[in-house]
Amino acid sequence: ATIASLPQDEVERINQLLDIPGVSKQDVPARVYPYGEAAAHLTGYVQEINADELAEREDEGYRAGDMLGKSGLEQVYEERLRGQDGGIVYITDEAGETKEVLAEKAPQDGENIQLTIDMVLQEALYNELKGDAGTATALHPISGEVLSLVNSPAYDPNQFVLGLSEEQWNDWNEDPDKPLLNRFAQTYAPGSAFKPVTAAIGLETGAITPDEQFDISGKTWRADESWGDYTVTRVSDPGSPVDLQKAFIYSDNIYFAQAALAISEETFSSEAERFGIGESMPFAYPIKTSQLAGEDGIKNDIQLADSGYGQGEVAMSALHLALSFTPFVNEGNLIKPQLERQTESSPEVWHEQVMTADTARLILDNLIQVVEHPNGTGRAAKIPGTTLAAKTGTAELKQSKEDTAGKENGWFVALDTDNPELLIAMM
Repeated sequence: ATIASLPQDEVERINQLLDIPGVSKQDVPARVYPYGEAAAHLTGYVQEINADELAEREDEGYRAGDMLGKSGLEQVYEERLRGQDGGIVYITDEAGETKEVLAEKAPQDGENIQLTIDMVLQEALYNELKGDAGTATALHPISGEVLSLVNSPAYDPNQFVLGLSEEQWNDWNEDPDKPLLNRFAQTYAPGSAFKPVTAAIGLETGAITPDEQFDISGKTWRADESWGDYTVTRVSDPGSPVDLQKAFIYSDNIYFAQAALAISEETFSSEAERFGIGESMPFAYPIKTSQLAGEDGIKNDIQLADSGYGQGEVAMSALHLALSFTPFVNEGNLIKPQLERQTESSPEVWHEQVMTADTARLILDNLIQVVEHPNGTGRAAKIPGTTLAAKTGTAELKQSKEDTAGKENGWFVALDTDNPELLIAMM
């Protein structure tokens, strides 16, 4: 009987078991995930096919005992990764010796698939999250190559291959931080990290201009009495009229709420589509589709105002949020994400000219001030000798304005403008 399946590097435990009289070991081939938790939700895992899956796939050549990709890229690329069994039909004599081979089929290995993922960066981002619930995406903002897709906390996919205990399964399932949940495939309110999109739409449609000043006073604002007690709140009052650059530096919710109202619901919705919002992402790994609003669309001016600073019903994946920053270093083009490494990789555009090159440069300069300006919300990220463009974001998850104990998602999106080879969106 099998006591346990163990990885070969657990030498001490294997030797302890072999010291028990009657215990022996047998080496068997198995899938190994060397990066464990750091890439768990990306790689996924394989497990032995179950009866229901076998019934569905028997016509595809699967047999009892075969391994099947159950999640992640193992599942996405199952057809390409799985090999094909070989076989031979032959006649034997009375002694069991082969007399004649009637048919023979050589076995075929599955494909080797090389990704654009940089595992040094993947592990570094995973370790930065320090087990907190969150996600991070990194990409090359010019080529669109996706360098990291990180989820935290995570599980060890090797446990599924070795034989997962009921105790371990229950621990993961009952953990309030949900290590089995793949956050990089989900969408979340982007909060103020969405403001560059609002700014681009406003500038492109002429609803706002860079030098136009919004005369805002105080930390709360409402459009009129029809809003009742509902107000838009900003963190700080700079004490003077606010133009676009100042709105970025202080991350002024009221400015962007007023900008969204100036854009109008119909225009805001149609222009958001040019950023791929509401559209299935052209990407091998299935990522939940981002949205500007729910099925009923933007229902009123309050929701439109909230959408201007990434609240309301706005929801984006970390990957899509990162991609929305690519036009700022691509003359206004939204770059298509790539997951498989190409021998001669050339950038592909998802949506052309979501903004003009002039608008892209203007917003990039403002995002640089988010880090460079002494009052910028991203000033803590300043690196001497490096020019970062960045945007912070805090998305409230409260059920109401009175809910002071509500949770928040903290976002940070940044790219190196001197040498634009790395763009990171982290929640």
